[in-house]
Amino acid sequence: MIDKDLLENLDTKEKEFFKKSLEGLIEQTYAVEKEYKELKRSYDNLQNFIKQIVEVLPNAIWVIDDDGSIFLENSEAKKLNSLKKYLLKEKESYEVEINGNYYLIKSSSAFGKKIISATDITREKRDERLASMGQIAAHLSHEIRNPIGSVSLMASMLYKKVTDANRPLVEEIQKAIWRVERIIKATLLFTKGVTLNKSIFEAKELIKEIKESLSYYDYTKEIEFDFKFEEEKIEADFDLLSIVLQNFIFNAIDAIEEDESENGKIGIHFFKKEKAIFKITDTAPLIEDKSILYEPFKTTKTKGHGLGLALSFEIIKAHNGDIMLLDGEKGFVVTFEY
Repeated sequence: MIDKDLLENLDTKEKEFFKKSLEGLIEQTYAVEKEYKELKRSYDNLQNFIKQIVEVLPNAIWVIDDDGSIFLENSEAKKLNSLKKYLLKEKESYEVEINGNYYLIKSSSAFGKKIISATDITREKRDERLASMGQIAAHLSHEIRNPIGSVSLMASMLYKKVTDANRPLVEEIQKAIWRVERIIKATLLFTKGVTLNKSIFEAKELIKEIKESLSYYDYTKEIEFDFKFEEEKIEADFDLLSIVLQNFIFNAIDAIEEDESENGKIGIHFFKKEKAIFKITDTAPLIEDKSILYEPFKTTKTKGHGLGLALSFEIIKAHNGDIMLLDGEKGFVVTFEY
């Protein structure tokens, strides 16, 4: 506060000087206040910009104070509350597994705060595991193929020499061999990759291949097969497309076998619109776990190697097509360009 007596003792010139000094001080105060507001606005804009950067990052980000409290986190981090207890480890990089999902945790320190990121590496882990399983499966398939070929040849020779009463036993051996050979072929196809050998053929020619494969496949229930194919030609890999349709039929047979009903029905309908379309349906219960349908080495059945649908998907993808699960009805729709 300015002393009133002091002001009264000042002469006119001193008062004028004092007034100008006071006005200058007030102007400087306003200038400082304005500069402060601009700096605060810049700081707020920078902070919001940083938050936006953190928010758009695909991985979870936490910024943690020295006392362990969270200074900043993005929406991805908020989804992963179960990870928070693993964030304050001394290591700069480590992996965490939670409920079957894998996360790579990385951290660094700056300005008295710890910056931590968590990246979901579940797919990478899965791909590594599948690659390893594929290598093992391919190696075993190669090792098994030669002795199985020899057993198949001897079974054919035996079939010609045994009595009529014993031939059903040899036929069962041949069916078992055929199934093993089919698994070997599927495994090698999947691990080596699909290469197409296209040709133009009547779609109905596939029915003969399907029926022949059914003669080798064992099932105990009464199953009705309904094959309706339009009189149309398509361009595709005949052998690989046969494998796809066989996979769907055998999966349907297995599902009907596992069901409580005493009989079932399986249908394949082929027609052409803008694309070649195969609709495969069966009367077994709807598929419950759809998440693993196309995942290699996993199956929803009690038997099977888990490669049928995965291989079918790769074959149809190579034909520039797609496989879709029917909605409300048990079955699939296979489409591709013809």
